[in-house]
Amino acid sequence: MTEVFTLGEALGVVTADRLRHDATVRLDIEGPELTTAIGLARLGHEVTWLGRVSVDEIGVRTLTALRGEGVDVSHVRVDETAPTGLVVRQRRIGRSSHEVHYREGSAGSRLSTGDVPAEAVQSARVLHVTGITIGLSGFAWSAVHHAVKLARDAGVLVSVDVNHRPHLWESVDEARQGLTELATSADVLFANQDELTLVDPVLARVPELVVTRGAKGASATVDGLRYDTQAAPVTALDPTGVGGAFTAGYLSALLDGLHPADRLKRGIALAAFAVASPSSWQGLPTRGELPP
Repeated sequence: MTEVFTLGEALGVVTADRLRHDATVRLDIEGPELTTAIGLARLGHEVTWLGRVSVDEIGVRTLTALRGEGVDVSHVRVDETAPTGLVVRQRRIGRSSHEVHYREGSAGSRLSTGDVPAEAVQSARVLHVTGITIGLSGFAWSAVHHAVKLARDAGVLVSVDVNHRPHLWESVDEARQGLTELATSADVLFANQDELTLVDPVLARVPELVVTRGAKGASATVDGLRYDTQAAPVTALDPTGVGGAFTAGYLSALLDGLHPADRLKRGIALAAFAVASPSSWQGLPTRGELPP
C-alpha cells in the first residue's frame, strides 16, 4: 500500500545562459508532482507516481530517475506515439529566466481516466494533484477529477496544489473556474500568495490552507488557527520547482503526525535544499539530512 499517490506530467528541461551561444547546456527532468514524489521517497515514504511518458530518451530518463529514487512507477503508461514534453529555459539577468514550452500533443497531456488505477488510489493515505495537470488537456482534466472522486469516496485525504500556469489556460477567468473547482475538493490546499485570488471562493472552507510567500516564509491555517514560519536563509541558485519540494516536506510531516508548525518547518527545509540546487529534485535531502 502506498502512502501518497500522485499523478501528473514529466517534462524534459534544457537550461542554458543563452542558447544561441552556449556550447553546453544542462538537461534535466521536472514536474511538480515528480519533485514531490521524489522528495517524499527520499524521506522514507512509499510513493506512487502516475503519468504517461514517451519511449524517447527523456521518457526513459524519467522512469530511470523515479525508479532509482524508489518511487513506484508500476502504473505509468508508456506512449509509443507521442513525444515527451520539453521546456527550454534560458537564464537572463540574475535569477530570472525565459521559458519556451513544447508540450502540445505530448505523452503527458494524454493521461486519461482509463489510466487511473482505482485500487491504488483508494488504498493510499493521500492523493496529491496540481492545477497544472488539469490545464494540459481535457483528457488530463478528466483523469485528475476521476482520481479525486475515487479518493474522496474512499476517505483518502486529498491534497491540491493550485500551481497556476497562465500559458496553460485561455484566460484568467478560465483558470479561475478550473482551479476553484479543483480546490473545492481539497482537504489540504497549497497556494502561493499570488494565487489566492484565483481560488478565493473556497478559502474559508478548506480544512487546511497552506500559503507560501517566497522570502517571507509560509503559513498554514488549520481548523481556523494560523501558524507562520520564516523562510530559511539560503543562497538561491534556482528557485524553479521549489513548490513541489515544499509540498513534499509538508506532506511528509503531516504523514508523520507532526504539528502544523513543524509541517511548515519541514516544508521550508526541503524548499531550501531545492533552491540551493540547479535541479528541482536532485538536491533534496534524505531524512538523516533534515535539520533538527
